[in-house]
Amino acid sequence: MTSHDMRRSKNRRGGRSLAPVLLAALMASAPAWADAAPGATACTGCHGPAALGSAIPSLDGHAADEIVTRMHAFRSGERNATVMDRIARGFTEEETRAIAEWLAKPEAARHAQP
Repeated sequence: MTSHDMRRSKNRRGGRSLAPVLLAALMASAPAWADAAPGATACTGCHGPAALGSAIPSLDGHAADEIVTRMHAFRSGERNATVMDRIARGFTEEETRAIAEWLAKPEAARHAQP
C-alpha cells in the first residue's frame, strides 16, 4: 500500500476531512469582497448564477433561513449529498448563518466594492 493509499484509507475511516483544505483553496482564488462572510465566496464557485446552466442549483433568490435549513440537513445527513454534507460540517452555526445572509443578498449587492 502506497502512502497515498494510506492517506485515502485514513480519510475513509474518520480521519481529518479534506473539505477545509479545499474550501481554503477556493477562498484564496476568489475575489475578496469586503462584506463576504468567510467561506461564502467559495459557494458561488459551484452555486453561481442560474444563467450559467450548471447542474448544481444556483443560490440566487434563496432566503437566508432556507439556506441555513438546507445546510443543517446536509450536516445531519437528512439530505443526501456528494460533498455538501462534508462542507456543511466544516462551518459553525454562526458561520453558516453569516454565509447564508451574504448569499441571500441580491447578486449585485454581493459584488459591490466598498
